[in-house]
Amino acid sequence: MARHLVATGQLIDEDPAEALAHALAARRLASRISAVREAVGLAAYHAGEWQSAIAELRTYHRMTGLQSHLAVLADCERALGRPERAIDLYRGADQEKLDQAVAIELLIVAAGARGDLGQKDAAVAMLQVPDLTSETAAPWTARLRYAYADALLAVGRREEAREWFSRAADVDTEGETDAAERLLELDGVVIEGDEEDETEEIAAGPGTPGAVPAQPDTDLTAGDDADEDDPDGDEDFDDEDEDFDDDEEDGVTGRLAQDADRVDAEDVDGDDEDVDGDDEDVDGDDEDDVLAPETDDSSPALTTPADDGGRVVSGDGTDPVRGDEPESTQR
Repeated sequence: MARHLVATGQLIDEDPAEALAHALAARRLASRISAVREAVGLAAYHAGEWQSAIAELRTYHRMTGLQSHLAVLADCERALGRPERAIDLYRGADQEKLDQAVAIELLIVAAGARGDLGQKDAAVAMLQVPDLTSETAAPWTARLRYAYADALLAVGRREEAREWFSRAADVDTEGETDAAERLLELDGVVIEGDEEDETEEIAAGPGTPGAVPAQPDTDLTAGDDADEDDPDGDEDFDDEDEDFDDDEEDGVTGRLAQDADRVDAEDVDGDDEDVDGDDEDVDGDDEDDVLAPETDDSSPALTTPADDGGRVVSGDGTDPVRGDEPESTQR
C-alpha cells in the first residue's frame, strides 16, 4: 500500500492517470486509512475525474475532521458546471478555522464561480481583500493578484488589469502563473513558435477549473496514519467491505480472504480430503481412524498398537471387519 502511495506522489504531476491507478490500488488494500482516501481524491482531481475527487475528499474530511481541501471541492463543482455549489462552499466555510492558503484559494475559486454565473463585477469586488495589496509577498500573493487581474480584464478594465498582471509577475518567483506572458499579450507582443504552449499555460491559470494547487496534508507513504488506524501493524483485509462514503467499493479483497479462510477451515492439511465433516482423520496424523462397529456383546473397541497397522479389534481379540462378515458390520 505504501509503495502505491509513493508512486502516486511521484506521478501525480507528470502522469495523473497512472497516479490515480496507483492510488486506487492502495485504496483496495486499505480503504480505511485517511491518507489513502486523500491521495485518491487529489489524484482524481489532477486527472480530471471531478466526481470521484469530490467523493474521496469529502470522505477524507469526514474521517479526519479537517477542511483542508475545500478549494479543490469548490473547483470540482465549477468543473461539473455547478458554480452555485462552489459559492455555497465558500459561504459555509468557517473562515477563522481555515488555513490562510486554503482561504485564499477558496476565495479565488468562488470569484471564478461568480464569473461563470455572469456576475463579473461581483467577482472583482470579492477579490478586493487586504491580502491583495499586502507589501509582504506570501506564497499565494501571485495567484491572488493574477486572479484579480483576470477579473478586471473580464469587465473591460484593461489598464488596471495590465497593472495587476505586472504586480503578479513581480512576486511570481516560482512561475506558478503565466502573468508575464499575459502582460506581453496585452502589450501586443507575440512570441513565434510558442502559441501552443501559451494556450496551455493560460488554460491553467488560477481562475480556471483544475488549477488549484492541491497538496496533501500527510506524507503519501501514510506511515503515521497506518500505525494510528492499525496499531498492531496488520491491516484487516477481510473487513475491507466497509466503505465510508457508500461508493461502489465492494470489498473484493475481503471476500477473497473470507473464501480462503473457509477453505482452510475445511481442509486443514491441504490435501483436499476430509471436506465433508465426517469422523475420518480426526487426530491429524494423515491416517484414517476406523471406528469400531457395534457388537452384540457390547465389548469395548480397542485399537491395536502401531505394529498391528492400526486395526480395530473387539474385546476377545478377533477382527470384526472381515470380508466374510455381513455387510452391515463392515465400514
